[in-house]
Amino acid sequence: MTNQRIGYIRVSSLDQNVERQLDGIHLDKVFTDKASAKDTKRPQLQAALNHVRAGDTLIVHSMDRLARNVEDMLKLVREMNDRGVSVQFLKENMTFTAGSDDPRSVLMFTMLSAFAQFERSLIKERQREGIALAKAKGVYKGRKPALNADRIAKLREQAATGANRTKLAKEFGISRETLYQYIR
Repeated sequence: MTNQRIGYIRVSSLDQNVERQLDGIHLDKVFTDKASAKDTKRPQLQAALNHVRAGDTLIVHSMDRLARNVEDMLKLVREMNDRGVSVQFLKENMTFTAGSDDPRSVLMFTMLSAFAQFERSLIKERQREGIALAKAKGVYKGRKPALNADRIAKLREQAATGANRTKLAKEFGISRETLYQYIR
């Protein structure tokens, strides 16, 4: 089926509402990721990109739901446009149509992507400032350790006997990197 309207939704935390992003929009299929947009290797985004065909329109609530930086945003939209797929951003009220090299659209797209990246940088900066302030007040202690002291001792004991590191990590419910940090 051609000329499909494909929706892509991304929420970065479990408490964000996926319903509001494309609410009331007629879509033939929707792909939803519950992950950060640090990169474009999100499973449902990849599925959406593989699903769309020439003549289809990929509809996204806003640019920052698709990508967090200018480079990724431009790459994704160009890739879709090169395949004959239009990309529509509802919040920004912009559609980038396959085969359109309108200089104003390109300029606007680049500027909006840059603003999205700038906004993300401001959020990260405010987050760092908030954490520093909380640490100064003694309120912020950082992430809780994955294991308590007894479990760390048990982990070190088993690691010292030469137990397989991958199996140990799985047994203790931690990553191999965390395991190596504990047994150093």
